[in-house]
Amino acid sequence: MLREQKIGCSMSAKGCCWDNAVVESFFSTLKLELDLDDNREELISPQQLQRDLAFWIEGYYNRERRHSTIGYLSPIDCEQRFIATSTLTPVNP
Repeated sequence: MLREQKIGCSMSAKGCCWDNAVVESFFSTLKLELDLDDNREELISPQQLQRDLAFWIEGYYNRERRHSTIGYLSPIDCEQRFIATSTLTPVNP
């Protein structure tokens, strides 16, 4: 199927399970929090799914949800902390 669409599969060597760990975790969280599993009783329209995904990713996941990889801070808090602690070095021409 990938070849038919001229898409290259991004996989590492056989037995390396770490390549997709972050993405697998993201999709697992997404499916759990948006109740997107195969056993869902009521299907939603593609338009509703797109709205739900956009809201969840941009409105919640990227802004409010605490991420273990950045010390259990939200991305906004992590960015603000970075800005507050960063110092600029003046450059003399």
